[in-house]
Amino acid sequence: MSFNENIDKPMDSFGPEWEDHARRLKENWVDLITDDDLVLIPGDISWGLKLEEAMADFDWIHNLPGRKIISKGNHDLWWGRIGHLNTLYDDITFLQNDCFLLEEENIAITASRGWPYPGSDEYTEHDEKIYSRELQRMRLGLDAAAAKAPGARLIVCLHYPPTDPSGRITGFTDILEEYGVWKCIYGHLHGYASFKRGYRGELRGVQYQLVSLDYLGTVPKLIYETENLEGNTQK
Repeated sequence: MSFNENIDKPMDSFGPEWEDHARRLKENWVDLITDDDLVLIPGDISWGLKLEEAMADFDWIHNLPGRKIISKGNHDLWWGRIGHLNTLYDDITFLQNDCFLLEEENIAITASRGWPYPGSDEYTEHDEKIYSRELQRMRLGLDAAAAKAPGARLIVCLHYPPTDPSGRITGFTDILEEYGVWKCIYGHLHGYASFKRGYRGELRGVQYQLVSLDYLGTVPKLIYETENLEGNTQK
């Protein structure tokens, strides 16, 4: 759905799991998340085609607890100049080609949209240019993290799954492993038949988590707890 009254794209048509999803998500979000928490949202935020059409959706997110990081999905056609986006809200960071640091926890978060990779069902020869560009964007964010916080635990937000259930080696998995990424979260996969198309669990040292809204049943997923980080007992 969209909170813009001029956009009529209800999500209910995508299956019963989307029925009244905004209300259910808000209730779960308010129940589980406080203003001390960081919320990662890896793409597909709004049906708006232009920034002004997406503002109602951002306002809805802004009014929920927590600090939010938003990265780009394939449907986020409103996405524009990153510098301008990051002037809109004091509690929302739009992340691209850079990193977000949690200095006290020694964690750096980076993001890329990702893209279908060679050998995947969605990939064609026309995808090569975008695929290569998204690999470079992933590197830019991880290089920024290495420069600003060497030795930090790395979390990467992708929209597209970076590999398949077999753990296929892709350009994305190569980079994640090269930089020693701790956790990679991704979305994009919707519907019970699609959930199995992404890898979940640990693979060659990287922990992969699917966080699509319908996969989570509109319940925000805990990625880590500060108090459980080794050498850090901060709440």
